[in-house]
Amino acid sequence: MQVCLIGTAGCNLRDLDRMNTIAKVKDFRPLGPLRNPHAMTLASTFWRRNVRRLGKSVPREFETDPGTKVRGQCHWQPNPQNHPTLVILHGLEGSSESGYARGTAEKAWIAGFNVIRLNQRNCGGTETLSPTLYHSGLSQDIRSVVFELIERDRLPEIFISGYSMGGNLVLKMAGEIGDAAPRELRGIAAVAPALELAACADALAEPRNFIYEHHFVTRLKRSMKRKARLFPDLYPIGDVKNFDKISSVRGFDDVVTARFCGFRDAEDYYQRSSALRVIASIRRPTLIVTAKNDPFVPIEPFLDPALQQNPFITFYAPDHGGHCAFISSEGGDERFWAEARIVEFCKSLSLLVPNGNG
Repeated sequence: MQVCLIGTAGCNLRDLDRMNTIAKVKDFRPLGPLRNPHAMTLASTFWRRNVRRLGKSVPREFETDPGTKVRGQCHWQPNPQNHPTLVILHGLEGSSESGYARGTAEKAWIAGFNVIRLNQRNCGGTETLSPTLYHSGLSQDIRSVVFELIERDRLPEIFISGYSMGGNLVLKMAGEIGDAAPRELRGIAAVAPALELAACADALAEPRNFIYEHHFVTRLKRSMKRKARLFPDLYPIGDVKNFDKISSVRGFDDVVTARFCGFRDAEDYYQRSSALRVIASIRRPTLIVTAKNDPFVPIEPFLDPALQQNPFITFYAPDHGGHCAFISSEGGDERFWAEARIVEFCKSLSLLVPNGNG
């Protein structure tokens, strides 16, 4: 595989014909009115997603730590062991019901994959399944799910994908297991991964991103209050000075995430939990897609040599796309371009679906 930053000198779509995974990649052409990153990002949030072709799901709980479970919505093909499996992980304050999770799931299902839309701890109404909080360093949760699918379900091909915070988690997991990755783990895909958390927190704090920061902080504080009502002895938020006045993600991480999740402060949390720290160790085919105009996932960390020089990583950065949006000028299954690319990438690595190369 090769690393490719689309739109930069010396690298264009013709180069992609030589990649080991995807023979040819469709370029991203944004829907005209949505070239602005904020318009693109907000449109994708409110775009109604019709996923009528997605098979019915059954809930399943995976134990990831003693006393801690996460819940996935599982879409099983007939004879699941004869099909590849795609696990999809959402971003900050999202859930298995997030539009991109449902859209990716439908595309993968139609392509012949089993699909698991996985909730992070406490997300999607699962606060009672764990006494702990969720945060960007809990890569052991996705790792536990992968190993359970291998050992208990005997699934022969597993792919993991994540969006934003979920993208950081799947990349972090892949880097941590490195050469010890099981053969059943065939590939990893991440869209707009927050792989350098401090840079993302700083970008969110910029005045132009007030609407996003306000949204995240409001929901984080609401979720924390809900958790504190369930576990008042573990989370005495009344003792957290100026909790109600927290107005930034970094401020929340400094006084809440750090305190209750075992970090010294926000900076310590960001440093220890960012996938960029271990990305050089990834040893499975990996697709990373992000937009150069993403409002709060800066492009600069993706230019780090640890990522750029890893031969297992294929990297795409179109000029446009917003945050986890990539709404294309084409309709149908290509309307949400990044979702289609994830499934295309996974198919190219599978031995169990038509057009897979292995």
